[in-house]
Amino acid sequence: MPDGTKTITVGVSYATPQRQIWLHVKVPEGSTVRDAIEASLVLDEFPEIDLDTQKVGVFGKVVKLTQTLNDEDRVEIYRPITADPKAVKRKRAETDDEAAGS
Repeated sequence: MPDGTKTITVGVSYATPQRQIWLHVKVPEGSTVRDAIEASLVLDEFPEIDLDTQKVGVFGKVVKLTQTLNDEDRVEIYRPITADPKAVKRKRAETDDEAAGS
């Protein structure tokens, strides 16, 4: 940053079944997850992202938008779960049982 503010570089990633994006962005030291997401402009690329409801993480660990970042952190925006994982597992088990029985 031109005013002498120290910066860090972080990655911001998001993926849909059709498209993945991983952006590197420089933000001032002390920036939060929300700051990095907003600076990356990923919200312009994916207007369906709703930070009020979707979870976010750093290196696979769910964190709050107010989490302060370190240099080289990877911010991840997670898509909402659209299927109940227990129901999917149960359906798969039923299909496997039927296949084994035939």
